[in-house]
Amino acid sequence: MRLAPRSPTPSVTMRPWVLLASMLVHTLWPAATAHAAEKFTFLTDWYAQAEHGGYYQAQATGLYAKAGLDVTLKMGGPQVNLMQLLVAGQADCIMGFDNQTLKAWEQGIQAVSVAAAFQKDPAVLIAHPQVKRIEDLKSHTILVGQVGQVTYWPWLKSRYGFTDAQLRPYTFNLQPFLADKSLAQQGYLASEPYSIEKSAGFKPTVFLLADLGWPPYANAVVCMADTLQRKPQQVSAFIQASMQGWKSYLQGDPSPANALIKKDNPNMRDDVIAQAIAKLKSEGVVMGGDAARLGIGTITDARMQKTYDVMVQHKLLDPAKVNLKKTYTTRFVQDLKVMP
Repeated sequence: MRLAPRSPTPSVTMRPWVLLASMLVHTLWPAATAHAAEKFTFLTDWYAQAEHGGYYQAQATGLYAKAGLDVTLKMGGPQVNLMQLLVAGQADCIMGFDNQTLKAWEQGIQAVSVAAAFQKDPAVLIAHPQVKRIEDLKSHTILVGQVGQVTYWPWLKSRYGFTDAQLRPYTFNLQPFLADKSLAQQGYLASEPYSIEKSAGFKPTVFLLADLGWPPYANAVVCMADTLQRKPQQVSAFIQASMQGWKSYLQGDPSPANALIKKDNPNMRDDVIAQAIAKLKSEGVVMGGDAARLGIGTITDARMQKTYDVMVQHKLLDPAKVNLKKTYTTRFVQDLKVMP
């Protein structure tokens, strides 16, 4: 919280009107500063980690405060329904992804993507080292969770000739994969591959779906349409400070954010954070793609259209119920220009 400067002790020799004016100024000043910071709540998609680093960096280095915001970062988790909490008004914006937002409109929920911190979805398929090409997985059993089965799995089947006969549910347990070299599984770029390497002592083959053509953004800032009408300045300030936070986190000293991440999530280790930051950098997750020329957080019409088309093509979305143009807006990022 920003504190008002300490008021000097008024001199007894001050003229009465000067003394009164001084007292009024210093009495009213704390109230004015108290109202300067607008409260704003942002809900992340999981326990605190490096993939949330830009937001924590903006918090830790005072970027939100400088933007006039009093931001509360709340962690998500396996039992947290982000969209439900957004609709209920428990957060001003949430960390979402394109598929989820498009499906929300199909259900009558007016959620809008306003920025995308990740130009690449970090979803990956993981295989044992002997697998060199993703096409080779046609003869393997592939473990995919419920969300993956209704998002990228239909796209993978169409693109690489996979079949539902290969599919088995992923239970977020690495042991089946480690015990059976014929298995492949889903993962997250900076999570499961590193866990496998540390626990099993070998480096798995990792296929980043975004590099294979999977189009959605990830780590998007998603708000209700009503919030954009009521709080456009606050949303704009949050996006600008957040994307500056991402630049600082990946190009500067990430330790302020990392301290807050570990405070919120005491189970998070320094080595896990460090390798995740390295992956975000090397794979261009935040600063690659359109962000390299348009700025961090950018959203483009062409990219959103491609995601929409993929979902419609694979019957994951009813186009009669979803007007793509209403599901996102570029107005908050088109002039942002937080360049890498």
